Amino acid sequence: MKKSLLNTLAMAALGLLSANVGAADTSLEACIQSVKQQKPGSLVKLEKLNVNGKGVYELEVRDSNHQEWEFMCDADSGKIIEKEAEVADPNSLAFKKNAKVTEEDAAAIALKAHPGTIKEVEYEIEESGAPSYEFDIVNDKGVETKVEVDAASGKIIETAIEDWEIGEEHDEKR
Repeated sequence: MKKSLLNTLAMAALGLLSANVGAADTSLEACIQSVKQQKPGSLVKLEKLNVNGKGVYELEVRDSNHQEWEFMCDADSGKIIEKEAEVADPNSLAFKKNAKVTEEDAAAIALKAHPGTIKEVEYEIEESGAPSYEFDIVNDKGVETKVEVDAASGKIIETAIEDWEIGEEHDEKR
């Protein structure tokens, strides 16, 4: 019941945000419309990120097959700049067929670069088919940083500071 209520509130907030975007932020509306055209489904989470000083929206969509997709959209232009599929865990065939780095090693790499506490981990498949771990790390000042580690090479491929988030978090067991 609690999760259902949270989902309903989150979707209502996202709906209001989408419906009431003013002229000052038409790029968010453009992002939402582009995502809807590429992947019909339910918008379950929206985040505003800072990637190397540039504003980016991250929109998460759950399709009718319960597959989750993550879209990165330029906050200035409203254009989609990245699309990833999410898998439930690192044992998914799509993930593990090219993964050479364990989650523990990837976490150590992410934490060395950005010390703090891991709040969430996502297992993603890039458009190229490459697997990656995305860690949400909260530092001692409460700042959340997303650190994406390539599961084949162990290299950090993306870092972003979260400005805000609306919507549901993933399965709390992660």
